[in-house]
Amino acid sequence: MSAGEPGSVVRRMLLGSQLRRLREARGITREAAGYSIRASESKISRMELGRVSFKTRDVEDLLTLYGITDEQERASLLSLAREANVAGWWHSYSDVLPSWFPTYVGLEGAATLIRVYEVQFVHGLLQTEAYARAVVERGMKGASEADIEKRVALRLERQKYLADEDGPELHIVLDEAALRRPYGDREVMRGQLQHLIEVSQRPNVRLQVMPFGFGGHSGESGAFTILSFPDADLLDVVYLEQLTSALYLDKREDVAQYEKALKELQQDSPGPDESRDLLRGLLQLS
Repeated sequence: MSAGEPGSVVRRMLLGSQLRRLREARGITREAAGYSIRASESKISRMELGRVSFKTRDVEDLLTLYGITDEQERASLLSLAREANVAGWWHSYSDVLPSWFPTYVGLEGAATLIRVYEVQFVHGLLQTEAYARAVVERGMKGASEADIEKRVALRLERQKYLADEDGPELHIVLDEAALRRPYGDREVMRGQLQHLIEVSQRPNVRLQVMPFGFGGHSGESGAFTILSFPDADLLDVVYLEQLTSALYLDKREDVAQYEKALKELQQDSPGPDESRDLLRGLLQLS
């Protein structure tokens, strides 16, 4: 992968998972590992989850602590550490993004399966340019036109993953509220609905709409995203966005709860064909 692709995120996660396995095999605590590299237990946790960059010296010291003396094995892991530190293409947008979001962009780009429930607005991967601009303008009140355009450009760049021949699978349930809540004028909303009808017919997109008429459902806690990755060593991650931060959950029991909620949403929502009919009905009313 080039520096412009999300490979660095996958490499960080792979290196982190390998370091975790080596530590656990030696029966070494995170606290002891942190002490060996003059860092905290939480720093080791973040390294093992692939959430931070790696200093070569830290990786060398950890490998020594874990008893890895084979030069070829050490060289392989240190090479992985160097490759993991390559900045992703989204780095140039960091000045207009909240501090927690670049991590999500990297994870999203590395995922092979993206499962989503959205209630507030159409998910960023499915937004038209005009709709995206309306959403960004609403969320960045007082921002300069240049900053708004830069955020919109990032959103459109993210969508290229979905259109790639080897792009991820996107399974999404949109609450009807997201489709009825207006962003932009009538033409913007009509264009967005038409776009959803078209994109929902792509082979890698499964789009369902949870209608108002169903009443209460398993998505009552709000929007969430579940990201799955190509390597069996990489755990699924649940992404929850908040007003001033975001949560990344990867404990199996946490992920399982969100998978259960999404499965129920998918079972309770009309299927893709019926959902397209619902979208066409909304388009006629708009």
